[in-house]
Amino acid sequence: MLRAMPDHAQPHVIIIGGGFAGLAAARKLERERVRVTLIDRRNHHLFQPLLYQVATAALAAPDVAAPIRRLLRRHDNTTVILGAVVGVDPAARVVRLEDGSELAYDYLIVAAGASNSWFGHDAEWSSVAPGLKTIDDAFDIRRRILGAYEEAEREPDEARRRWLLTFVVIGAGPTGVELAGALNEISRHTMRQNFRNFDPTSARVVLIEAGPRILPTFAEKLATKARKRLAKTGVEVKVGLMVTAIDERGVDLAAGKGKGEGERDERPERLDAATVLWAAGVRGAEVGKTLGVETDRGGRVPVTAELALPGHPRTYVVGDLARVAWGDDGDTVPGIAPAAIQMGAHAAENVKRQINGEAPTPFRYRDKGAMATVGRAAALVDTPKLKLFGFLAWLMWVFIHILYLASFRNRVVVLFEWAWAYFSWNRPGRIILERPPRHGARPLPPDRAPGDSGRPADPPPA
Repeated sequence: MLRAMPDHAQPHVIIIGGGFAGLAAARKLERERVRVTLIDRRNHHLFQPLLYQVATAALAAPDVAAPIRRLLRRHDNTTVILGAVVGVDPAARVVRLEDGSELAYDYLIVAAGASNSWFGHDAEWSSVAPGLKTIDDAFDIRRRILGAYEEAEREPDEARRRWLLTFVVIGAGPTGVELAGALNEISRHTMRQNFRNFDPTSARVVLIEAGPRILPTFAEKLATKARKRLAKTGVEVKVGLMVTAIDERGVDLAAGKGKGEGERDERPERLDAATVLWAAGVRGAEVGKTLGVETDRGGRVPVTAELALPGHPRTYVVGDLARVAWGDDGDTVPGIAPAAIQMGAHAAENVKRQINGEAPTPFRYRDKGAMATVGRAAALVDTPKLKLFGFLAWLMWVFIHILYLASFRNRVVVLFEWAWAYFSWNRPGRIILERPPRHGARPLPPDRAPGDSGRPADPPPA
């Protein structure tokens, strides 16, 4: 069936970003008499809360992603453009793309999201401690994890094998905790009996947090239970330690923000590890810096109560890129999927109101709480009315994440994969892509210098 051609007399709404907020805005405008153009640098919507499962071989990339065009195929008023936005001129109401083209808009919803941040050390640390924001990141991390086990199978030196089988996760928020739990499950269960020359259960997983406790945004009682669960299953948790340097051989640590849970050594510490993963920080997308307002330390754009850019009521900023005040104690709306969906839908509703000659309304965040897993069949749920830890919380986590997946196909496949993994302890995505890593070469072993084909007499420290 032929689709109706767009009516260029209708108001033009541009949405930057096809994540949770952008997709919610587009769906809200589906039946409105507007022209919608959604721009994204990638052709797929990504369910980021489950990206760590792609990185740890539990799911395949198509399980957590869906083509944006397919998701919006029934939206006759919507055009999808594959491209990168490099700038916005709110005064002229123009969006500039990387290829030099420009698009004029009547209303704009900026939902560009966030990227990894290494707190000013991006150039030095990003290549040796990859973050997790895209499918490319997940593939890179998976290659590093699985590659370490493959190298360990051929490594005769015990000290160097210990280095290969040491995995460090920096940052103990939900992503870091989930990564550490998954890495531990890989070593204790998935890889067990898969190798002949070493015991995979000897792998060491270390979770590092600069603050006094893990999961700082969760209730302390739940966070304490999560830490005990991680420790019981074999994850080493180090709190109150800041990362001062990262290189090809490991990380340097120093005293952080307090002792917190348990005692720790105040002296600097060196931790040798072949695989270091970054889960400690994010910053707003670069396009936020082109909007003409000063961003905060995290790169977020301050917006009005209606989610509009100050001084530009037709330009909205939503999702992880927006700094939105919430509550009476100076809190801001957290950068999680439910919040992004609410903001995207509200901004689209305000656009509809403005087109109809009505005043936009203030955004009211509905706190639905937060969830995180801490390994197999254990999770924590923290909502204003419910604090839960354990198997029941894990079942709730499974249900909610299935519900939020973008397509029916994703829901069916992920549910099947999780059921299979639960009963078989298997991770079906253990495929190493035969391509060079995105962030340079494989890290150097601690006993070999660049260009040195020999092996020194003394092994690295254990």
